[in-house]
Amino acid sequence: MDLHGARVNDPVPDAPVSKAMLLELYRQMLLIRRVEEQAAKAYTMKKIKGFCHLYIGQEAVAVGACAALEADDYVVAAYRDHGQIMARGADPKAVMAELFGKASGTTRGIGGSMHLVSREHNFWGGYGIVGGQVPLGAGAAFAARYLANGRVSLTFFGEGAAQQGAFYEALELSQLWSLPAVFLCENNYYAMGTSLDRQSYEKDMSRRGEGLGMKHWQFEAFDVVDVYRNVKAAVDHARAGNGPVLLEAITYRYQGHSMSDPAKYRSKDEVDEHRKTTDGLKLVEQRLASEHGVDDDALQPLQEEAKAIAKEAYAFAEAAPDPDPADLYAYTYATGAK
Repeated sequence: MDLHGARVNDPVPDAPVSKAMLLELYRQMLLIRRVEEQAAKAYTMKKIKGFCHLYIGQEAVAVGACAALEADDYVVAAYRDHGQIMARGADPKAVMAELFGKASGTTRGIGGSMHLVSREHNFWGGYGIVGGQVPLGAGAAFAARYLANGRVSLTFFGEGAAQQGAFYEALELSQLWSLPAVFLCENNYYAMGTSLDRQSYEKDMSRRGEGLGMKHWQFEAFDVVDVYRNVKAAVDHARAGNGPVLLEAITYRYQGHSMSDPAKYRSKDEVDEHRKTTDGLKLVEQRLASEHGVDDDALQPLQEEAKAIAKEAYAFAEAAPDPDPADLYAYTYATGAK
């Protein structure tokens, strides 16, 4: 496989993954894929306005990474955040309602696609500024260390964000203060429409941590079990007080950068090849068959369930009420703090 000149480091030690766990990871990935397909449909029908960045093709990263976390750990993400917040357990109906800009959404219809938040699931965005979320992830890790609450901060970002100054500053302070942080670069080959070959001399984004003495490595992230094991190793390292970790997950998106991107910078053959060889859903199905004897017939109920939930989320969002205009500025400042 062409990894644009990058090198993939040695695998981490295996962490056990049971049949039940693998089925659950598959269920989550299916659900994200089907909800995102409904979101694409809604966007073309102008039910979703503004920007919309789909996660189709990258499901294994969010699901595997979030499976390695505890429920009270912090998660911070960029604007391709639909899959990540669902991997943390957010209700697809509330996510879709937020995409529709409805009052029943995760942030009451005020945030939209790029700014998903769930206090209940410790998911803190959803940020539109490229790389702007990385210092916030470091801040969450600082809070965890200051409060000595044993939590870890996981921050998702793309390879384009790894070129930003704020990214380096966040890593520098995280390493200096030995913060319990995991920084996870989702390298999907193209920062908007610019391939990695054209934007970076160094193809291994994880080596950004080398000059800081930060523990780092790169891995292929098409198989959800590989993602889980790599992120778990990093999370365990950070939670044990050994300092932050910078990971690079090699992945691929099938859609354009956003719904308004025709993705003419890559060939149809390239996308089709990835769909055939690296689709995370197919890889899980192969694992379930080879390791646990689970055939296609056994998976059909999960597949039908995911379709039904996604359609239900669409219908829920369409019927949900619009936000009250009187609340437009209601959430600008915190109230009731003492």
